[in-house]
Parts: sequence; structure tokens; C-alpha cells
Amino acid sequence: MTVKTERITILSTPSFKAFLSREAKKEGVSVSELVRNRCQKPAASEEEQLLTELIAEVKASTAKAKKSLEKGIKDAESVLKELRQS
Repeated sequence: MTVKTERITILSTPSFKAFLSREAKKEGVSVSELVRNRCQKPAASEEEQLLTELIAEVKASTAKAKKSLEKGIKDAESVLKELRQS
């Protein structure tokens, strides 16, 4: 582990400082560690998150459409069978 020897001072609003403190407490780390972790990890971009949500929606819609098509085919086959018997 690299020793941290550089200090960075930033100015913020009291509410932002409180936000950082709450987030650090949730994660069980210091505010400094929270900032390092969040800045060093490549966060998923808003576009990537949106794409992930869209993919999930497409999968759900595809499954629903497949069931609907299978039912339609079954119904059509049933009607054809009745017509052939007539």
C-alpha cells in the first residue's frame, strides 16, 4: 500500500460536506478514502446505465412477445385444424 503524503484541501458547501460524511459512514471509510475510491474507480457513465436499463427492458419485452407469438401460432393451428375437419 502506498503511503499518502500529499494533502488536498477543497472548499465546499456545508451540505456537500455532510453528504460526503454520510456516504463515507455508509461505506465504513474515512472521507479521504471515500474520495480516493470514487475517483479512482471508473464509474459507469449515465449512457452506460441507460443502456443497461434498456437492455433489460428489451429482454423482458422479447420474452413477452415470444409468449404472445407462441399463443397466436397455437390458436391459428387450432382454427386451421377445425377448418380442415369441417
